Amino acid sequence: MHPIGLSILLLTLSNVFMTFAWYAHLKELNQKPWIVAALISWGIAFFEYMLQVPGNRIGFTVLSVAQLKILQEVITLSVFVPFAYFYMKEPLKLDYLWAALCILGAVYFVFRSKVGAA
Repeated sequence: MHPIGLSILLLTLSNVFMTFAWYAHLKELNQKPWIVAALISWGIAFFEYMLQVPGNRIGFTVLSVAQLKILQEVITLSVFVPFAYFYMKEPLKLDYLWAALCILGAVYFVFRSKVGAA
């Protein structure tokens, strides 16, 4: 698999774990002490890092750090919106579209030298 594709796959899986580690406790553990939520979140975050570190290392063989960061932001929004809607039962907002358009602009600026060079 191409390094960018493999990096995207690993970072997407990592982001699923990250999103649950960061936000699922708000729904599932809201009656528990915060330390319980933190410890469980740290356990989930372990799996995030087991995917994120190799994903970034593989991606860094062909992308810059800035490109990896913007890629991560695109993935984060792509994972977060369905999570917020389906899991947290939050309404879809037009603000998500505006955020996506802003990130799309960031993608353009960070990747334009690669696109122009191709």
